[in-house]
Amino acid sequence: MTPLLLIPGFMCDHRLFVPQIAALGTDREIVVITPTQDTIEGMATVMLGAVAGPICVGGLSMGGIVAMEMLRQAPERIERLALIDTTPLADAPENFGIRNRQIKDVWRGKLKDVMREELKPAYLADSINKNEIMELCTDMAQVLGPVVFEAQAKALRDRADFRNALALAPSRTLILHGSEDRLCPRERHHEMHLLVPGSTLVSVTGAGHLPTLEQPAATSKALLSWLSD
Repeated sequence: MTPLLLIPGFMCDHRLFVPQIAALGTDREIVVITPTQDTIEGMATVMLGAVAGPICVGGLSMGGIVAMEMLRQAPERIERLALIDTTPLADAPENFGIRNRQIKDVWRGKLKDVMREELKPAYLADSINKNEIMELCTDMAQVLGPVVFEAQAKALRDRADFRNALALAPSRTLILHGSEDRLCPRERHHEMHLLVPGSTLVSVTGAGHLPTLEQPAATSKALLSWLSD
């Protein structure tokens, strides 16, 4: 059975996918790797070297961007692709200064403030679990720390446009997004769906940018269907 590589989003670790790992069972090898390089290209190269042979790749947000670069570098390696709440576009020019300022703030000891006040609140849909998920996201960021924050922020800041790479996507491609995602809106996912003929588009009701945690059962169901023959 082809191994599954899961790539977390910005300042997240393996805990982003804990519900899905449990739901997918033990029959398939599942590897979760948090990228720590300062370019998307470098991240993708490390991912491709971490698992031998054909792989199924699932990435959320930044992880999806890395997955698209993996597709650009080695399309023959990617057997199945899941792009979750992500974008193929380059970073908006107005984000350049914002990311640089956030890096400086994080090195001044404000990592928790940046995550809680600027980033994660815009990620999540309103729910009874929102505060609990916020706490988990803050803890993941604090464990990864300022070095990883700077590297990942620079990689996102300087990334390329990956729309052309989507022409290389396998027929078994899942494009999944939270219905209330404000960071990567549904229009972006519809665009990706059109760029990948034969892809499956799934909208997860009641989820924002992190459906793996906000609506884990629905997200796991979609991933199980994607992986099934």
